[in-house]
Amino acid sequence: MIQLTNVDRVYPLKGGPFYALRGISLGIEEGDFVSIMGPSGSGKSTLLNILGLHDSAWSGEYRFGTTNVHGLNQKQRLELQKKNIGFVFQSYHLLDDLTVYENLEIPLSYRDVPKAERQTIVCDALDRFHIVAKKDLFPSQLSGGSLWRSPARSWRSPASSSPTSRPATSIPTRAAKSWSSSAS
Repeated sequence: MIQLTNVDRVYPLKGGPFYALRGISLGIEEGDFVSIMGPSGSGKSTLLNILGLHDSAWSGEYRFGTTNVHGLNQKQRLELQKKNIGFVFQSYHLLDDLTVYENLEIPLSYRDVPKAERQTIVCDALDRFHIVAKKDLFPSQLSGGSLWRSPARSWRSPASSSPTSRPATSIPTRAAKSWSSSAS
């Protein structure tokens, strides 16, 4: 599903180039659970940004499924990202002025999921995570545990990738039809 070959990420600095990543090659098959570990400054976040299509200033080859990412323009990369990649963030990244329900629905609207299907997916997620009673609350009204369990932390399509910025206790591969989330 994901194949990197000789990927470099170089930052130009006054004293010369700084290689955050050099010659990275790896393969990740669909369904694999991968942990990227290393000391601070070793390039973990840089690699996640490349894998998640947030960074395009790298060299080398990157295949996502059958797509040659290294050959895509910015618009094509954004479309690939929008339809296939979700993130589980260390922080909650919920929008303060939206309710729990709205925070769950908005990423699905970005993926052009029809309204009726969004409603079904959101209601299923609220039920699965036992937060139906909290659907009209705002993030500031939730406990830390409710925030951590919030499926809004990572929405994804069925055959997608969900990089995380920090380890999570449990990341189910499929918590519902078209999303996954972490549970504490």
